[in-house]
Amino acid sequence: MKRSNINIIVAVFLVLIAVSARIVNAGLSLPNFVPIAAIGLFSGAMLKDNRALAFLIPMLGQFLADVYFQLFTNIPGFYGIIGQLFTYVAILSTTAVGTFVNQPKPLRVLGFTIGASFVFFLVSNFGFYVQGWNGYSISGLSKTFIDAIPFYKNSLMSDMLGSALLFGGYFITQQVLLTKIQKLKA
Repeated sequence: MKRSNINIIVAVFLVLIAVSARIVNAGLSLPNFVPIAAIGLFSGAMLKDNRALAFLIPMLGQFLADVYFQLFTNIPGFYGIIGQLFTYVAILSTTAVGTFVNQPKPLRVLGFTIGASFVFFLVSNFGFYVQGWNGYSISGLSKTFIDAIPFYKNSLMSDMLGSALLFGGYFITQQVLLTKIQKLKA
């Protein structure tokens, strides 16, 4: 099996595991403790050779979780076109940030995780502002972002944990698979 095929299989598997965190989180009632930015970052970084797949995986994960919430829970999966549009654009933005991760070394991943998490925070909360919940003024914009800060803390923590698990898990799994393939060839 080619190394690029192994990369795709491992990346898809790990991203799907991480996306399930969104559904599990709903039962735990931890607001915004879902590594959405980490998922986009990881997908963008690891699937650069297949950009369509890199952007599709986090979007599909978000969409499937939205469908699950809409059909099987009391939590609205589809919560308004503007809010969802900005959430999905934020996911695409974090994936785009991930495409700039050249070598996923720990400090580099940490920096990109902080950046991707902040991009998600800005874009998704600007979507909240655009919906007019706090009015269409500078004070309304300020209130939107100030009110979102406690949620950002959970997002950042979950993105840090998610990136550590995704990038670390990917590295470990890739090493194990490559070792087994080399033993089979010997």
